[in-house]
Amino acid sequence: MNAMPQTPAELAELWEREHVVKKPASSLRVKDVIEQVEALRKLGIRVNEVGRSVADRPIFQAEWGRGPLKVFMWSQMHGDEPTATPVLFDMLTIFHSNRDKEWVKQIEEKITLRVVPMLNPDGAELFIRRNLQGIDINRDAVDLKTPEGRLLKSLRDAWQPEIGFNLHNQNYLTTVGETDKQAAISFLVVFGDEAKTLTPGHERNMRLVAAMYQALNQFIPGNIGRYGDEWTPTAFGDNFSAWGTPTILIETGGLHGRDEFYLAKMNFVAFVTALRALADGSEARFSPSTYEFIPRNSSRRIFYFIFRGATLIERGQPAEGKPADIGVNIERRRAGLSTPGFVRSVGDLKSTAGLEEFDVSGYNVIGRFNPVRSGAFADLLFYKKGRQVNWSSAELETEFPPDAIFSLGKWLKGGEDIPRIKR
Repeated sequence: MNAMPQTPAELAELWEREHVVKKPASSLRVKDVIEQVEALRKLGIRVNEVGRSVADRPIFQAEWGRGPLKVFMWSQMHGDEPTATPVLFDMLTIFHSNRDKEWVKQIEEKITLRVVPMLNPDGAELFIRRNLQGIDINRDAVDLKTPEGRLLKSLRDAWQPEIGFNLHNQNYLTTVGETDKQAAISFLVVFGDEAKTLTPGHERNMRLVAAMYQALNQFIPGNIGRYGDEWTPTAFGDNFSAWGTPTILIETGGLHGRDEFYLAKMNFVAFVTALRALADGSEARFSPSTYEFIPRNSSRRIFYFIFRGATLIERGQPAEGKPADIGVNIERRRAGLSTPGFVRSVGDLKSTAGLEEFDVSGYNVIGRFNPVRSGAFADLLFYKKGRQVNWSSAELETEFPPDAIFSLGKWLKGGEDIPRIKR
């Protein structure tokens, strides 16, 4: 099976040595994309401005290779889903700098690749999902009310690519199958009708996913899922497939303990593995059944943080409190920005897991500003049991300094004294 010119480990090392985008994906702005576009042009790679957003920001398309097989990739049609954007620039630059390698020559001779690295620059600038019309571009394939959606369809219609890659991010807490393991990468072979009619193009895409799955399984075993395949008649992936461009959806999730660059590297390994398998014909040796055995995504099985065994106190209520676990999630933000946490569940959380769990059975817990309830900010004060505290004090935090404080998704005080529960 591994007759390919580069192993996945070697591809990962190549990305480590030669990737050109040095900012985390979530930090990229339109100006950064323009800088990368100019860098590609200096290398002699063809890049054109192909359209404009609602706010008149540029949208670019780059082209590499001269082969007969047409492959089209687009990223960041949701402005807050950025992981693949820098990877497209990394990939094109690395291909160019390694054109003397036989495996790169093969891709260049067999494939013409076109990529749109940031379809929704307005959303990307604000780090929001929708465009400035408030429309989800990925639900605009039929109505075509957005300039970005009209552009995407026109690029496909004018070129008629054989394969599409629709590149997204999914919820950080998406899990693999019935497990509590995060789905760091999820794949979907997108069908073109509700009946899921299987065509040769879809079978080929299943084999390509099998190739990518095998490559990534060396790095993130157990953290690869299959995205939900519900028919969405207004979505671009479904319609690309219906229009004659069978499409693969790739969704990047989260992997606790790993940063954005690691997930970018996983995307690079996946993309290059697929292109290489197409170029050398090795995709034909993979079985579509591998795709069918990838566990489907699930949700609501994990939290960012679980504080187990807390005794909840409410101001002005009886001091004995009530026992409960507290599940907390944090909002996705650009790298380096504060990430507010929210209480998402209070009660018995034995059936769920936390990416980080803490044993707070020795503590009374009270909300710093609001009661500890689902939907409230997760600003929590921890007091060791046995302390005499006037819970009705208007100056609680000043008059009775807490033993520990959790706020903005991290410990501000005393976290080193809170026992961690190993998963």
